[in-house]
Amino acid sequence: MHPARLSESELLAQCELHAVRRSGPGGQRRNKVATGVVLIHRPTGIRAEASERRHREENRRLACRRLRERLAVQCRSPEAASAPSELWQRRRVGRRIVVRADHPDFPALLAEALDVVHERAYDLVAAAAQLGVTPSQLLKLLAKSSHAWQYLQKERAARGLAPLKRPE
Repeated sequence: MHPARLSESELLAQCELHAVRRSGPGGQRRNKVATGVVLIHRPTGIRAEASERRHREENRRLACRRLRERLAVQCRSPEAASAPSELWQRRRVGRRIVVRADHPDFPALLAEALDVVHERAYDLVAAAAQLGVTPSQLLKLLAKSSHAWQYLQKERAARGLAPLKRPE
């Protein structure tokens, strides 16, 4: 299972959590307590941090969300499934994929999409057909994450493919 699909508690069990002092909101209390959080995913070494909130728990949730998105972009599963996952099928409406970038399912869907795109040698038409969505819907999903978009463009360039225009 891709690490971006893990629940928050399962993912945190695989992480080192460090409390840090960072600048941020808080007036006179700023920098007096360590409310910033750094998460390091032990199996991959990928890290994410958050320190913009006043409470450690809020920063931990933000860091966890950022870590899941980074895992979705930077980790490829050895083999993408031949059929879309149950989660993908639940979020698909016709040939559209319906999910907001701030939804908890987004990193898992992003990971699945990038795994299929990678397996299909960055041919978005073939990847979209395998996932049961239109190529423009797949492109819009990938464009919701700036990290995913940069990764996609870099990998396409490395294979001599033309850069894609980012959808509005």
